[in-house]
Amino acid sequence: MYHRLDFSHEGDLTIDELLRRAKANLPEDTDLTPLKKAFEFAERHHRPQKRSSGEPYIIHPLNVAATLIKLKMDLDSLCGGLLHDVVEDCDVSEEEIIEEFGEGIGNIVIGCTKISKIKFKTKEESQAENFRKMVVAMAKDIRVIIVKLADRMHNMLTLQYVSKEKQVKKAQETLDIYVPLASRLGINSVKSELEDLCLRFLHPDMYYRLAEKVAMKKSERESYIRETVSLVHDKLSEYGVKAEIYGRPKHFYSIYKKMQNRDVDFEQIQDLLAFRIMVGNITECYKCLGIIHSSFTPVPGRFKDYIAIPKVNNYQSLHTTVIGPKAERIEIQIRTHEMHEVAETGVAAHWKYKTGEGAKNLNKLKWVEELMEYNRDIPTSSEFMDVVKNDLDIGGIFVFTPTGDVKELRHGASPLDFAYAVHTDVGNKCVGAKVNGKMVPLKYRLKSGDTVEVLTSKTQTPGKDWLKIVKTSRARTKIKQHLLKVERERNKELGQEMFDKALKDFGTSVKALDKKNELSKTYDQFHLKNAEELYQSLGSGRLHLKNILELIPSIDYKEEGAEPEKKKTVESLYNKISNTAKKTSHKDNAVIVDGLDDIMVRMGKCCNPIPGDPIVGFITRGRGITIHTKSCTRIQEFEDSRKIHVEWNQTYTFKHPVSLRVITHDRPGILSRISNNINSLGVNIKSAVAKSLPDLKGSFVFEIEVGDYSEFLKVVSIIEAMEEVISVTRA
Repeated sequence: MYHRLDFSHEGDLTIDELLRRAKANLPEDTDLTPLKKAFEFAERHHRPQKRSSGEPYIIHPLNVAATLIKLKMDLDSLCGGLLHDVVEDCDVSEEEIIEEFGEGIGNIVIGCTKISKIKFKTKEESQAENFRKMVVAMAKDIRVIIVKLADRMHNMLTLQYVSKEKQVKKAQETLDIYVPLASRLGINSVKSELEDLCLRFLHPDMYYRLAEKVAMKKSERESYIRETVSLVHDKLSEYGVKAEIYGRPKHFYSIYKKMQNRDVDFEQIQDLLAFRIMVGNITECYKCLGIIHSSFTPVPGRFKDYIAIPKVNNYQSLHTTVIGPKAERIEIQIRTHEMHEVAETGVAAHWKYKTGEGAKNLNKLKWVEELMEYNRDIPTSSEFMDVVKNDLDIGGIFVFTPTGDVKELRHGASPLDFAYAVHTDVGNKCVGAKVNGKMVPLKYRLKSGDTVEVLTSKTQTPGKDWLKIVKTSRARTKIKQHLLKVERERNKELGQEMFDKALKDFGTSVKALDKKNELSKTYDQFHLKNAEELYQSLGSGRLHLKNILELIPSIDYKEEGAEPEKKKTVESLYNKISNTAKKTSHKDNAVIVDGLDDIMVRMGKCCNPIPGDPIVGFITRGRGITIHTKSCTRIQEFEDSRKIHVEWNQTYTFKHPVSLRVITHDRPGILSRISNNINSLGVNIKSAVAKSLPDLKGSFVFEIEVGDYSEFLKVVSIIEAMEEVISVTRA
C-alpha cells in the first residue's frame, strides 16, 4: 500500500526510543549527548505539569521531537523540539537556555517562545506585531517554523481533550496560517495531515461522513489499487523501467474541497484515487509518462510538468490524470526518490543532503527574503499580517518572459503583477503589455503558458486605480509605497507653505528659529525628528498650526489676542485642508462625524454602507468625508492620518441602496419568485440584472433599498430559504 509518514500520538514514547530513532536518522558520527541533556532539562522543569489528557507534560515535547526525526531534521532542531515550551511555561530564562545549550538551540527555543504568544484571527495591533515577530524569527532561522509546525501537529492530534470552543479556534488558526506555511515550505506530509485534522474539528459531521463512505468501499478499493499497481508495473517492466508504485485514496480534506468547489456529493467525485510512481532519475520520469499515456487514455488539460518548472517551494513531479481500469479516473504522480523525499519533508529534507554552509544558506530562501522586504516596506503590523497571509497562497500560474525565464504568479494576476515580479522600476513605469505577441490592457488576466513583454515609459507613474487590478502582495505593496511617497511630498509642500506664510506674518522664518533652537520644544512634544516631519504633519492635518505657534517662545500667539488679522491668516491657511468638509445647510445626515451632523459626507460606492454596518470615515480633499465599511478592501489605500471617527445617526430614517448577488440553480420563473419574496417584506427593488452561468446556474444582482442592516439580513434570510438558491452575498 501507499507509504506515508505516520504522525500519530505516541502516549508511551520514551527517551530511549527517541535516542534510537535519532541515531538511525542522523549522521553516524553524531554525538547524542545534547539530546539526552535536553530531555533531562525539559523533564525536570515540566515534571509538575500535566496535559489536558491527564498525561505527563513531557509526552508532548517527546512527540514533537519524534515528528522532527520523521522530517529528517538536524540535532539542534530535535533539542529545540524537546525544549520549546520551557521558557514560556517553566520560568526558565532565555539566557539560561543559551548558556546551557548554546546559541543554535537557544535561538530556536526563543523563536518558538515568541511565536506561541501570537493570537491569530484578531485585529489588535499587538497580536499583528507578534505575527511580525514570527516572520522575523523564521527569517533568522527557518528551523524555528519547522519546530513550531511539529508542535502544532501534536497539539492538533490531541485536540479532543480541550473545550469545543478551543478546538474550533485552534483548528481555524491552523488552517489559516500553519497549513499554508507547511505548503510554502514544501512539507506536504504535514500539510495534508493538518488539513484532515482541521476538517475533523471544524466540520466534524462532514469528516466522519467521509470517513464512513471511504471505509465502506475499503476492500473494493484495495482490490482496485492492487490490480492497477500490477498492471502499471507490467507495462513499465516491458520497457525495462524499474519503479516503486503505490496507490492510496486522496486525503479527506482534498475530497472535501473537490465537493465544495464542484458543488457535488461524494458519489459524484470520480478521481478519488492517486497513484505514485518513483524511479531512479529524471529521464526515467519522462519515459514513464510516455508509457502511461500510451497505455491509458490521458484526460485533456490534466497534465502538469513540475520537474521542468518546479513550484516555488521546490516541489518537483509529473502530474497526469488518465482513464484507468474499469473506466475509472486515476491521478498519477511520477518522480524520483529524492524528489519524493523533498515533496514529503520540504525544506527539511535539505538537512539530509546539505551540511555546514549549505544548510545555513537555506535561511536565504527567496520567499523568506521577500517577507523581510515586506517587513521593511510596510509600516503597520496588521497590514503586514494581511500581506503575508495573502502571500502564503502558492497556487498560481506560470508565465514566461520574452527570454524564456519563468515567473510564478497568483491566479488572476495581471501584466502589472508580472511587471512588478520582474522589478519594481519596471512595474512603476509599465504602460501596457504584449501577451503572446498581442497588445493587452493592464487589467488583462494572465494564463499559464503566456509569454509576457512589458511596455514601459519614463513618464509613467502608478495610480490608485492600479490597486484594483493587481493580485500579488509584492505589486500591491510597491504601488502603495509609491503612492505614500507622492502623498508625503504633497503634504510636505503644503505644510511648508502654511508654516512659512504664518511665520512671515510674525516677522520670522524657519531658518531664524532654527538658529535660536526655538523649534526643539515642538519636535520633542510631537515626537518629530526635523522640519520635514513637521511640514508633513501640518500638510496631512495631523497637527494644527496654532498648536505649533503656541510653543515657539519668540511668537506671542494667543487664543484671545490683540492681533486678529494674524490669527485670521493662520486659520485660513489651516482651512486649506479642513474647510471642504463643512456643509452650510442640511443637518439631516445619515452619519455623525466626530459628534457633528453638519459635515458633508458621501457613501463609498465600493461598499455602499448601510446603518448597522461597522463604518470608518476618511477625509478627502474637496469632497468632505467618505464613509466605508470597516471590511471594505479600499480602506487600505488611505493614510491613517485621514481617518476620522464616524457613527450612524440613529434619528436618520431614509432608505439606503445596497446590492445583493444571488447564485441559483437555473430554474424557470426563479427571478420572479425571488422578486416576490423581496417585495413581501416591503422592500423596494431598484434594479435587477440576470445572467446564465455554466453548469446550469443563474446569477442575479439586485439593487434594493433598506432602512438598516437588520432589514437587509431579513432579505438575505428569505432568499437563502429558497430551495433553488445556492448562495446570497453582498455585491
